[in-house]
Amino acid sequence: MKKVLKIIGLGLGGLTLIGAGFCTYLSLSPMRTYEPPVTPRINVAVTESRVARGEKIAHLQCIACHADENNRLTGKRLNDIPSVFGKVFSRNITQDKAAGIGNWTDGDIIYFLRTGIRRNGQVAFMPTYAHMAEEDIYSVVAWLRSDRFPVQPATNEAPPAEYSLIAKLLPWTVMRPGKYPEQLIPMPDSTDQIQTGKYLATAVADCFGCHSADYLDLDGEYPERTKGYFGGGSEFKDLDGKPVFSANLTFDTETGIGKKYTRAQFIKALKTGVRPDGSVFRYPMEPRPVLTDAEVGAIYEYLRTVPKLKNNIAQKNTEAQLAAK
Repeated sequence: MKKVLKIIGLGLGGLTLIGAGFCTYLSLSPMRTYEPPVTPRINVAVTESRVARGEKIAHLQCIACHADENNRLTGKRLNDIPSVFGKVFSRNITQDKAAGIGNWTDGDIIYFLRTGIRRNGQVAFMPTYAHMAEEDIYSVVAWLRSDRFPVQPATNEAPPAEYSLIAKLLPWTVMRPGKYPEQLIPMPDSTDQIQTGKYLATAVADCFGCHSADYLDLDGEYPERTKGYFGGGSEFKDLDGKPVFSANLTFDTETGIGKKYTRAQFIKALKTGVRPDGSVFRYPMEPRPVLTDAEVGAIYEYLRTVPKLKNNIAQKNTEAQLAAK
């Protein structure tokens, strides 16, 4: 028996040393890197309609994270990400050939948006868009190639990210690169409100990414399998650096939006940032005025079909504020 225990002890000790060695290696290494990908050969035609659509998507996704104080997409520190992950900075995505993505091909950009893997194989700490329709992806590329002010060449850039050990562990555990689609993805049927709402909430505006249990543990391939899907609870920081948890957007009548919002109230709140009770959204949640009433209404109709989850976010936010005082 003693011999068996000794063997088990030696085994556990060995595993501990291996784990400690791996953690030390990660702490001294950059974020996980893959083999540089073979990106698709695609040349996107830049049309005014695509630029306009891409600009709309950029207002939902890119600008908030990448725009500096001059509204150029040169990158900045993402203060709403909890400090336990280190100091996280977005990158320069202007047309500058040295500091930005001016030397990237259209295929490089599309592969990166789909998977989160840069052309040099580095992993990006950002959402991926594996389910976005091909035409919308092309529109984002067209906007990045356009004459719009935010994407014009700029040489300044944010400092390199200073990832914590916890952040560096994520790509080896729960965070996986997006899966590059094997087939072209069509736009949803615009006459189908539920499908349109689902597409907007998952593939374009990435609502589920923030409004699920943990924005670092998402099922990118099958969003609906994500833990706490639309039940809220992901932790961010407000403008004062205090914890704030994303809202429960399921139609649970006690803790969700089942009794709090009519369709018209939901549309007004999402576009203006003012809830039916007169309270305003807390950062990082911001109004989405670029969405049409029909688009927000479609998101509302889709949320009605999402399984209800009981998750009292209001209580969590109150407790977090009291603890921060």
